[in-house]
Amino acid sequence: MVRFTRFLTVFCLLAMFASCSKPVASFMVEEMGHIAPAPVKFQNNSKNATAFEWDFGDGSKSDAEAPDHTYGASGNYVVKLTAKKGSKTAVQQKTVQVTAPAACLVEIETDYGTMTVQLSNATPQHRDNFLKLAEEGYFDGMLFHRVIEGFMLQGGDPDSKKAKPEQALGVGGPGYTVPAEFVDSLIHVKGAICAARQGDQMNPQKRSSGSQFYIVQGKAQTEAELNMIEARKGFRYTKEQRDALMAQGGTPFLDRDYTVFGRVIKGFEVIDRIAASETDPRDRPKTDVKMKVRVIK
Repeated sequence: MVRFTRFLTVFCLLAMFASCSKPVASFMVEEMGHIAPAPVKFQNNSKNATAFEWDFGDGSKSDAEAPDHTYGASGNYVVKLTAKKGSKTAVQQKTVQVTAPAACLVEIETDYGTMTVQLSNATPQHRDNFLKLAEEGYFDGMLFHRVIEGFMLQGGDPDSKKAKPEQALGVGGPGYTVPAEFVDSLIHVKGAICAARQGDQMNPQKRSSGSQFYIVQGKAQTEAELNMIEARKGFRYTKEQRDALMAQGGTPFLDRDYTVFGRVIKGFEVIDRIAASETDPRDRPKTDVKMKVRVIK
């Protein structure tokens, strides 16, 4: 009985000590060599804590125990973890370094989600023009004003920023065009970002709009359809291109007629969500689909 009493006393003292002990904040950052846009995982090794507060150093916070966070741009971010227990707190800080991507990337943010687009270095005039407009905030607040399911999503008309319901859109721009840049390796596969333009009668050189662009959704192609396009246009797809057009879909009948200058590499589901929008007789979504375009650097 005496031994049991002593054991109980020691146990209670230990429990009281544990309940009164201060929290210890400790965390690790999983995976090094972060390249924007960088998803970062945090491993929480704190002790004696019942609540947590994370400050990721980019204006974002979380109260999750072991959160994931994506840094959208390069930089050195001071991450602060505050471990809490009652009125007691402990803090640990570490710096997460995120480097700029080697590829030229932009994000197109919408209410339906965000698409990450890689612009092609093989079309430098279109790449540089799109980057210039994006960095100026030119696209922000514009609409995807023409959406056809199974075909594409079109935007980039400055007149769409303050457009009234049912207003006709599709003729606005920055006041200049861009010379066509047709590249054999860039095709109208699903996710391709391409330049809109005026028709051949008014524009025999196939010059691109200065700002209007479209993103391909398309549909799966058959061998026979691709054979017909090759015969009509006088070129041949590579095996990899044919496989992509048959498996992922696209609008290959536009190849060599409209400039392809990049491709969506993340957010394909966003294309499908926007494409499923209910539209009016002019193919404008009845609920506005606004965009915000940001260069990842």
